[in-house]
Amino acid sequence: QVQLVESGGGLVHPGDSLRLSCAASGRTSITYTMGWFRQAPGKEREFVAAIVAGSTVYGDSVKGRFTISRDNGKNTVYLQMNSLKSEDTAVYYCAARYGSIVVTSKYAYPYWGQGTQVTVSS
Repeated sequence: QVQLVESGGGLVHPGDSLRLSCAASGRTSITYTMGWFRQAPGKEREFVAAIVAGSTVYGDSVKGRFTISRDNGKNTVYLQMNSLKSEDTAVYYCAARYGSIVVTSKYAYPYWGQGTQVTVSS
């Protein structure tokens, strides 16, 4: 079992930056793929970014603005979000799956955090 706890969400203005954190506990290792997804009201849960063994993959809507990183010593994954836009407003979820191949489908991730709200508004 893997437990995930997100933090760092909040209310920011367009153009601002925010960093999300996801603390993992339980059966985690560097062979786990860690991902971030987001879900806006009335929309499907969307892939944002994922990382495993130094490899990263990003969703098209966040490329060049968001950066995912991982501190294996702290069992923590981060999502640095820059140049935030109103369309980035959503609940952001941390997810984990065993395996060293990055997968972007939400159905491939069995472990999820409770989510943290990010609101971008002027």
